Amino acid sequence: MSETKGLLSYLTGAEIKQFISYFIVGGVSALVEWISFFLLGRLLNMPYLPATALAFVFSTTTNWFLGRTFTFKNSKLGKKKGKEFIQVFGVSGIGLLANLGLMFLFVTVIGMKTEFLKTLAKIIATGIVFIWNYLARKLWIYRQKPEQPKAENEKDQ
Repeated sequence: MSETKGLLSYLTGAEIKQFISYFIVGGVSALVEWISFFLLGRLLNMPYLPATALAFVFSTTTNWFLGRTFTFKNSKLGKKKGKEFIQVFGVSGIGLLANLGLMFLFVTVIGMKTEFLKTLAKIIATGIVFIWNYLARKLWIYRQKPEQPKAENEKDQ
């Protein structure tokens, strides 16, 4: 119990709010991904790996837009949208590789082959990759630069 209390003491109210916001944005993005995955597989009979990749593109675009608008709105730090978009897709690309690997593991190796089980596998894989995506955005893409101490001659002005 004391370990949990110790860990939570490092979190500020603003960080908790930011994580909750990312959780909501991630939830919306996950819904976009899962619905896209289901529709691509069900309506277009697309194989599960290409459907996973295309659903990723829809989801990541949604996540980038909502994340910069709501979750990391105070962390833009003058970053150009194009550079930020590329960084988000780079981080998410690593997440996609993990997601594809997990989908292969669940569907091909473990045998989750029905549409329902494939969708369940997709939900589990998305949950695992969610943590990677949040930490990479928080600690790299949208990290806050430490404030520089003012020089002695600037303090009095």
